[in-house]
Amino acid sequence: MQQVILAGFGGQGILSMGKFIAYSGLEEGKNVSWLPSYGPEMRGGTANCNVIVAEEEVGSPIISKASALIVMNQPSLEKFEDYVEEGGVIILDSSLVPVMPKRKDVKVFAIPATTKAYEFGNATFAGIILLGKLIEETKIVAPENFEKALYKILPPKKHGLIPAEMEALKFGAEF
Repeated sequence: MQQVILAGFGGQGILSMGKFIAYSGLEEGKNVSWLPSYGPEMRGGTANCNVIVAEEEVGSPIISKASALIVMNQPSLEKFEDYVEEGGVIILDSSLVPVMPKRKDVKVFAIPATTKAYEFGNATFAGIILLGKLIEETKIVAPENFEKALYKILPPKKHGLIPAEMEALKFGAEF
């Protein structure tokens, strides 16, 4: 069972990132849970979601101990850092999170995802880059199932972006 918390500001694609992982798990025939949470002001406010991908049934969508955490702002790191279990993974956007985690009992990956996304020509790829590292480190889903999920979730007019998104995913995995 993989339990992941994704957190940042509204408008960064946090909830979509969680949905991509959840749908990818469905593509693999796994049990999934996706629980979004966001402030009333949405864009610019806080946003986070809990995603669980498991072989067994998911008893509750609430995560008390996460196997992985993805953060895209400093307040989210401060709020959720202690939720990560010992030996877990913290993946952060070092373009937006200037202070590293205090924890020494977890693996930390600092990726300049937002900066790199602009180099890719699409700011929305920052989340995809971070998900690439999540997939690489946790094996939560297979990259090919992630791609299948994108085709199912994104509207047809966005399907032309998927090859570039898969390149961003690969970049994150290899970072």
